Amino acid sequence: MAHVEIDAIDRRILAILQENGRLSNQEIAERVNLSPSPCLRRIRRLEESGVIRGYVALLDAQLLGLDLLAYVNVRLEKRGGSALSPRGDVTHADLFRAAVQTWPEVVACHAMTGDMDYLLRVQVEDMAHFSRFVQDQLLHHPSVIDVKSSFSLEKFKETTALPIL
Repeated sequence: MAHVEIDAIDRRILAILQENGRLSNQEIAERVNLSPSPCLRRIRRLEESGVIRGYVALLDAQLLGLDLLAYVNVRLEKRGGSALSPRGDVTHADLFRAAVQTWPEVVACHAMTGDMDYLLRVQVEDMAHFSRFVQDQLLHHPSVIDVKSSFSLEKFKETTALPIL
């Protein structure tokens, strides 16, 4: 994927939006010393190019009763295709990736290098909820052969902001 060319003003706009995505175009324009029209054109260009993927509300998991954060390493079966696909055109990874999309407890999933294949960030109510998820979903999946879990004890930094240099 090609990189998008952005200048210092674009970087300031992105930094401002990462801090507060609800600011008006007028407020952003004032902060970057542009008139509203060119500022809006820059923002639209950043949106259309995919640099700005969308706008969301960031929720507090604990206030919603989702007090337990776990990081789960998952290792999959390595043999060719799935038993569910006699032609071998659907891999274990394909099946697992599709299943992950249906599990609301999994808030992030990354393919990894090293001993494990995937790292899941799992947000749940409590240990009972986590146990149900692991037993009923994760370990029940036919492609999963090993799972290792770690639990967050304390959060002292969390940001969605990317380092805009």
